Amino acid sequence: MVKIDLITGFLGSGKTTFIRKYARYLINKGFHIGILENDFGAVNVDMMLLQDLAGSQCELEMISGGCDKETHRRRFRTKLIAMGMCGYDRVLVEPSGIYDVDEFFDVLRDEPLDQWYEIGNIIALVDAKLENNLSETADYLLASETANAGRIILSRAEEASPEEIENTIRHLNQSLEKAHCRRILDKEIMQRNGQELSERDFDEILHCGYVPESYRKMYLDGGSSFDSLYFMNMKVPEDRLRTTIEEILRDEACGNIFRIKGFLKTPKDSWIQLNATHHEITITPIKAGQEVLIVIGTSLSESSIRKHFEKE
Repeated sequence: MVKIDLITGFLGSGKTTFIRKYARYLINKGFHIGILENDFGAVNVDMMLLQDLAGSQCELEMISGGCDKETHRRRFRTKLIAMGMCGYDRVLVEPSGIYDVDEFFDVLRDEPLDQWYEIGNIIALVDAKLENNLSETADYLLASETANAGRIILSRAEEASPEEIENTIRHLNQSLEKAHCRRILDKEIMQRNGQELSERDFDEILHCGYVPESYRKMYLDGGSSFDSLYFMNMKVPEDRLRTTIEEILRDEACGNIFRIKGFLKTPKDSWIQLNATHHEITITPIKAGQEVLIVIGTSLSESSIRKHFEKE
């Protein structure tokens, strides 16, 4: 049977950074792997960030959303059937940051997937500087993502104070308690930055498995009440980009924004990648991209956000 790992985590928690290092580790160990980017959004930005991994030992597949929940689940199942015929040693699934982990278990119980795949590991990434004032839905998603995880990795732990880390762990356990889950997280938590994980750490992660915990289900409609807005072909000057993003994140009229990500083309026909949360804004060069900026959050106002992007 093919081992399948789920790498999950809330918006902006560092899943893609982790997958890049985890995939490199597996490739160096001689594994033939497939990576499935499984996103609710109509454009899969994270897929573009993994292109350099593609080769004889690593193949990339994707599912983009823009559809209802049942259609998305059917596409996920169909893609796993196709990948099950490719002879992989291991499949890594990176879902959306607003993903209900129950879907992963439900799909793998279907025939013929229950005969082809065996769950290897469930790995959850959590920002060590987790915000305290999250919505009920966001807290449920945190519980869903961590309840079954064999390892929880606190990303950006080196930037967080001991008090912030303590508050994050307390918040995770409170989220589990609210979801009527009996699990209390402690030794399963690794306080590492995704970039700093050592080979020894990955040896441990490779065999971390998962925990068959139960919790009270919350019905999430499609995108779990989170919105994704797509701004195509925006022409924000690079020297004004950071300021513009900071203004959008501060502006209550824009809505409750969790993350802004995407790519912009510069006047010199090069590309830059944007990844922004309330904690951090990173703008880095990238070889290729697609002219799209994605804003994820709740109660978003497209017109208010567009005003900032289009400001002269």
